[in-house]
Amino acid sequence: MKKNIPFRIGKISFLINRKSFLTTIVLTILIISLMIISLGIGQMQVSPWNVIKAIFGAGNEMDMLVVQSFRMPRILLAVLSGAGLALSGAILQGIIRNPLASPDIIGITGGAAATTVAFLAIFSDRSNTLTLSIHWLPLASFVGAMGMGFLVYFLARKNGKIAPIRLVLIGVGISTAVQALTTMMMLLGPIFTASRANIWITGSLNGTNWTEILTITPWILCLSVILFVYARRLNVQELGEELATNAGELVQKDRFILLLLSTALAGGAVAFAGGIGFVGLMAPHIARKLVGSVFGALLPVSALIGGIIVLLADLLARTAFAPLEIPAGVFTSAIGAPYFIYLLFKSRNE
Repeated sequence: MKKNIPFRIGKISFLINRKSFLTTIVLTILIISLMIISLGIGQMQVSPWNVIKAIFGAGNEMDMLVVQSFRMPRILLAVLSGAGLALSGAILQGIIRNPLASPDIIGITGGAAATTVAFLAIFSDRSNTLTLSIHWLPLASFVGAMGMGFLVYFLARKNGKIAPIRLVLIGVGISTAVQALTTMMMLLGPIFTASRANIWITGSLNGTNWTEILTITPWILCLSVILFVYARRLNVQELGEELATNAGELVQKDRFILLLLSTALAGGAVAFAGGIGFVGLMAPHIARKLVGSVFGALLPVSALIGGIIVLLADLLARTAFAPLEIPAGVFTSAIGAPYFIYLLFKSRNE
């Protein structure tokens, strides 16, 4: 059996790895199936067939109201935010060449959360109404994510190299300081800011609406398309700075652009889904086990796995302790924290 499948579009031809292609198809079917199941589970049960009819506007009014208005925005946000965090983690692990790198571990998520809380506190009036459009919220998160990403990255460099343990320690330290700053803004800001900030810090998808989906969807999709264009350069980055330079790549320029993409993806996800932990750490590792380390295949598989992780976490959050709802970030952290400890133990002698 051939390992690669040839594709040709006009004058453009390329090869797709058969295993990676089949894995992507299976994961796509899996995530669509999970979305349909999740749309039907809740205080009001809707059968999968009725869910499909409601999606296309052919169901009864009650099913369409529950599926389209109440549950669909939440499900879409779970998939989009999970994909964004997973892609962000995959980029960081590629350019830093460190399996411990992820947006929450090195403080990018914390920086995005801090600027999100600051946005809510600064641009709110006495009636707790935003004076600036919520469409600017991803930009605020991006600024915080970018600032934290570059700060940790440059502080961790020593003689042109980044030691994994130093990166983690600096990231955790700065993340803790930013968390303290976020807590202070919550205490000094309006009461509603503190309540909404708690949601972001833990990571919850409750209360998602279509306005948020219409804001985050083009943000994540556009950045993902740009990232796939840069997939080849991510492969070169993993060769190391000297080999990448000898291969004719502008290493520092590419690294700068890739870091911008990583922080933008994490910032957009955190703006609406909150600090859902360890998705950016786990999803790329699982994807690497399935399809290898070539980023042309790793990126889409990581995005799908990230969406599946957050989707399952949110499903558990809604149903495991019903009618009490637990933030989705609790479940991802419960799995991700032991996995992070395992990675630290595994890389202790590197």
